[in-house]
Amino acid sequence: MASKKMDLIAVEDIKVKKGMTVNEMMMAMGRAGGFTAQKLADATDIAANMIQKEGCLRILSFPACIMATGTRGVIVDMVKNGMIDLIITTCGTLDHDLSRTFAHYYKGDFMMDDAMLRDEYEISRLGNVLVPDSCYGEVLEDNLLPMFDEIFAETTSLTTHEIIDQVGARLNNEDSLLYQCHKHNVPIVVPGITDGSFGCQLWMYYQLHRKLRIDLFADEQMLSEMTNDAEYTGAIIIGGGISKHHVIWWNQFRGGLDYCIYLTTAMEYDGSLSGAQIREAVSWGKVKPEAKKMTVEGDATITLPLIYAGVVDRVL
Repeated sequence: MASKKMDLIAVEDIKVKKGMTVNEMMMAMGRAGGFTAQKLADATDIAANMIQKEGCLRILSFPACIMATGTRGVIVDMVKNGMIDLIITTCGTLDHDLSRTFAHYYKGDFMMDDAMLRDEYEISRLGNVLVPDSCYGEVLEDNLLPMFDEIFAETTSLTTHEIIDQVGARLNNEDSLLYQCHKHNVPIVVPGITDGSFGCQLWMYYQLHRKLRIDLFADEQMLSEMTNDAEYTGAIIIGGGISKHHVIWWNQFRGGLDYCIYLTTAMEYDGSLSGAQIREAVSWGKVKPEAKKMTVEGDATITLPLIYAGVVDRVL
């Protein structure tokens, strides 16, 4: 039997021009090969197609750390511009969004003296971001407990997405992810709600309100219905852990994701979910074999803004 003829596409040099748009650079990177550059260009194509696909449920998953950086603004804009239908994340996302709504974080350095930061300044270091105690735990305690009094005045049982939505409704801050998700009806689900300061404040509230219940099963029911009812599903998944797994877990019950982008710095050799490639999710039925898919290795504070900027040029 004759072998199938291979289509060969020539590698083209990138020609940088003054005034070049991000989308033009992405297109040039797509023609250039260039290892991760090619992956980034392909991921931008997939994201644009996913966002524009009629009947597609667009899911964004990410860990909390990214919300401590300026990339928070990219995620907020994605919600404001109608590119996201559902967010699944970790508890610290709520902590950082609320803290930065009421106070500031500051630029630091990975090599700073951590003992000095704690002993002399009462500052926590998150990578190269500085988080003063006065801008974090104190801010959350001062603002959340009065909100909980209002939110739980008429009910003692809510889902995580309902609690988060009610907090977002009380912020009235255009830069807040919680506020924008409330405004644009984008549910935020936090499966590990007690794993952070927001959850700790709920626990503290529980000390004096013992009938308080968090209905995690209703969160899962909503995720089941949203994924099953969707004609197509697509996801941009940053990092790993519980938020990543919740996205791909619920999609396996509908035959897998139709569009999938992983943005990760982890390696797959240790078997961790963070490092697991999309091809592994295909073996579990969590991503369709024929899905439009790409894993991009790299820091999401670089890759996500570039993908978003490329998509904005095409979609908005």
